[in-house]
Amino acid sequence: MEEVKISKLVHGGQGLAELSDDRKVFVWNALPGETVKVRVIKKKRSYAEAIAEDIVVASPERVAPREENYLATSPWQMMTFDAENKYKAEIVRELFQQAHIDISKFDLTTVSGRAAGAETALSAPRDMRNPLAGVSFEEWHYRNKMEYSFWGDDDGLHLALHRRGSAGKQIVSGSELALPAIDRAANAVLTELQKLDIRAGNLKTIVVRCSAAGEAVASLYTKTEQFPELNLPAEVKGLRVYYSNPKSPASVPTKLLQEQGNVTLQDSLLGKLFTYDVDSFFQVNLPVYELALSRIKEHLVDDPTDMYAGVGSIGLSVARHSVRLVEIDRATSAMARINAADSQLKAEVIEAPTEQATQYITCDEPVIFDPPRAGLHPKVVEACLSILPSQIIYMSCNPATHARDLALLQESYKIDFFEVYNFFPKTPHIETLAVLSLKH
Repeated sequence: MEEVKISKLVHGGQGLAELSDDRKVFVWNALPGETVKVRVIKKKRSYAEAIAEDIVVASPERVAPREENYLATSPWQMMTFDAENKYKAEIVRELFQQAHIDISKFDLTTVSGRAAGAETALSAPRDMRNPLAGVSFEEWHYRNKMEYSFWGDDDGLHLALHRRGSAGKQIVSGSELALPAIDRAANAVLTELQKLDIRAGNLKTIVVRCSAAGEAVASLYTKTEQFPELNLPAEVKGLRVYYSNPKSPASVPTKLLQEQGNVTLQDSLLGKLFTYDVDSFFQVNLPVYELALSRIKEHLVDDPTDMYAGVGSIGLSVARHSVRLVEIDRATSAMARINAADSQLKAEVIEAPTEQATQYITCDEPVIFDPPRAGLHPKVVEACLSILPSQIIYMSCNPATHARDLALLQESYKIDFFEVYNFFPKTPHIETLAVLSLKH
């Protein structure tokens, strides 16, 4: 193993250092200022990736992680929560500087809250009209969705997670990030699988979701079409069993084999009730998400079109009278229609890819974007710069692509509001929100 000195944390969550051959190395389990001995897990011509196996000189911001397998799911367990929020803000600042976007006028304190009754931000709330001011958030046990793999040995079938930097798996009983109902449901389904003597080799993963009220639903992905009937345990409200093509490593549905119980859940956002099912997209940290929604509603100047709308959780939460929802996924669109019908708003759902629905972007109403990590499709950016909607509200789960897109949009738009959110404590994932208006 080679000894290196960590200079900073980069987007993605790794520490940056240099190897003796002058290649950059991106190191997991490392903090700025630390001297560490690393095991290289990936070699490229110009850089390498590694894991710090021995901490020679530790940062004062380092803490003991709660989980042995933390590098697989939450690699920032090894730093204090204050440090985590600081580094997330610093990463965003650097990405936006590199994209030549000036956000210096905005306070980049990461909005994430603390456990047990602290303020919603690390500093005092900017707007005391915020209905969520004073709401407490959690560093741990906040996720309402988890995906577990499986492992089989002489002791039977187990839940498992992949080990970072290897092809192996780690047996787990749950996650320190998951809401308790998630792990109760996953272990209850595991017990039913154990009764049927199901082999781990015939299984891919189990995805479990739960509501704030503690109801849980699950999707089980199997590599075989011949699968025995599972009993629905009391800890699970609804269960789907899918055959998933074993040639693909991803857990995607190929054929629905079983459906038991009710696989839909409900949660409230800004006082409005939303229905979603086990397979549709819904945010995993609702208290922080609700805070972001309150910011959007505060700055929204008129009723919007919500692109990449999912089940409608943004558009239906913030619109006052009417909203248009554009969503590509058929199952998620079905949930959006249910929520639209229950919303008491004039709401229209369009099932289409956003890049093929740019005719719904108009010059006289705001447009909301919350795209996947890849960011806005080039056709969407082009449409905005041509049509010039009155306001753009852009929420992102990837500040790198957010900065890229805003750099293009700033040809005609200026940033009126910008905020950084920690939706995913103990991980390097960052959410950002920008509210844009036309330059005069």
